[in-house]
Amino acid sequence: MKVLVVAAHADDEALGCGGALIRHADAGDDVAALFLTNGVSSRDTVDSSDISVRHTAMEKALSILGVHHHERLDFPDNAIDTVSLLSVAKSLEAFCSKWGTPDTIYTHHPLDLNVDHQIAHRAVMTCFRPQPSPDGTPSSILTFEVPSSTGWSGGSSASGFHPNYFINIDLTLHRKLDALRAYAAEMRPFPHARSLPAVEHLARYRGSTVGVPAAEAFAVERIIEN
Repeated sequence: MKVLVVAAHADDEALGCGGALIRHADAGDDVAALFLTNGVSSRDTVDSSDISVRHTAMEKALSILGVHHHERLDFPDNAIDTVSLLSVAKSLEAFCSKWGTPDTIYTHHPLDLNVDHQIAHRAVMTCFRPQPSPDGTPSSILTFEVPSSTGWSGGSSASGFHPNYFINIDLTLHRKLDALRAYAAEMRPFPHARSLPAVEHLARYRGSTVGVPAAEAFAVERIIEN
């Protein structure tokens, strides 16, 4: 099975679905990651060394997660909304034409606070519109939560992240946290939402809602049973 995570920035994959990706890799699935930006160029002070550090962290984290195929695009960080959605969708299409059509896609929730996350979701849904294709179409599209974006988006009971699909990560949580340690420069001290204790607490909480020790939660965009 081919599994693809489409993320705006390197570290979103580990935060949102790292435990699930490890499970896929352990099961022998072919796991790939596509990042839309370098994740740092929007910051006030940044140079080529900062991009290199983030890239090195990404490669270390992906190795821990069992992701052996990856590509990083260079859309403007925290400003992907300044380019056309079509160009983002076509870049995703170009990646899949080389790697193959994924069976399962993980990507951002559409109501995340971060605009790059929103565009990543729209690009996935645009690229993989539910229409007949000789190459097939993904049978599953699942959206994940990213601490410090999904939980900060606000919204009433009629909106926001409402998970309805859970993956048990009790046996992979420690490796998810190891992957996040590779992104030490992006993590923050507790009680920040993007801290190692907060990420573990979230996994424990999500697990407790479905009766397992730890879980990652997803909102389903599409599941096709063949």
